[in-house]
Amino acid sequence: METIFDGMNFLFQVHARMAWLLIVSSVIVLWVASLFKIIHGSYSLPKGTFFNNLKNGGSVNKRNVLFVVAHPDDESMFFTPTINYLTLRGHNVHILCLSIGDADGKGITRKEELYQASAILKVICNVVVEAFILARYNVVPHQQVSVLDHPNLQDGFGKVWNDSILANIIEEEITRNNIDSIITFDNYGVSGHCNHRDVHYGVRKLLQASSQRKIEAWELVSTNIFRKYSGPVDIWLSSLNPMQSSHEVVHCLLNEQPRKSFLAMAQHSSQWVWFRKLFVAFSSYTYVNTLKKM
Repeated sequence: METIFDGMNFLFQVHARMAWLLIVSSVIVLWVASLFKIIHGSYSLPKGTFFNNLKNGGSVNKRNVLFVVAHPDDESMFFTPTINYLTLRGHNVHILCLSIGDADGKGITRKEELYQASAILKVICNVVVEAFILARYNVVPHQQVSVLDHPNLQDGFGKVWNDSILANIIEEEITRNNIDSIITFDNYGVSGHCNHRDVHYGVRKLLQASSQRKIEAWELVSTNIFRKYSGPVDIWLSSLNPMQSSHEVVHCLLNEQPRKSFLAMAQHSSQWVWFRKLFVAFSSYTYVNTLKKM
């Protein structure tokens, strides 16, 4: 009898190991297939329908697009699929970063890192950047990236940002750069960070003002934790969102140059620690963005 039980236990262990091997193999195959789709798409450069409306002459109507983010590195960690999509199609991309990310006392360094990351992402830096930064990074000053250090908009959990102050600042940036489109966080802010969420409410406050109702605004859709860390596999689920959203305008954008996400985030050297390297590798936001019209 004992021999029979030992044999059954052995068979059970063999089947369990085979099951795990099948699961791991399936995940690897799906991961590789997803990466192949992204890389193949980067060579074919599909036109896409997002911001692809044509002028009378048949050329694409170039947009002035403002990314409104909370901290230096938000643009590289979360928005690179969209930034790459827009720059590859010749749209004018601007970044408004509402703090220098000084929660750990590294604000000045993080500000410099954002300018360098912006150069990697083909977003040109702001005219107000200090001369030594321009010389160090060989950056030509332009009005493309603005980084604020407002006393009422300091980085940190528990730091509440006033939506009226945010709306006024964003409106000034819109007027100064003739912005016609905004892209920002949704009301969860990907990670749930209070500053990300406050930025969303600041943009929404702005949109409620009669003077800015013609501004087109889009929010980056937050996903659950399983999809968030599924890497390129999430492209299949994200691609279903536009089909399922019959009453909302939704676009799914693949990262046509995923390597840029790593290169841009690596410029934020003060933040480029092991767990953020893992985040960029496994985060679905490295490979795909789902945008919903606000």
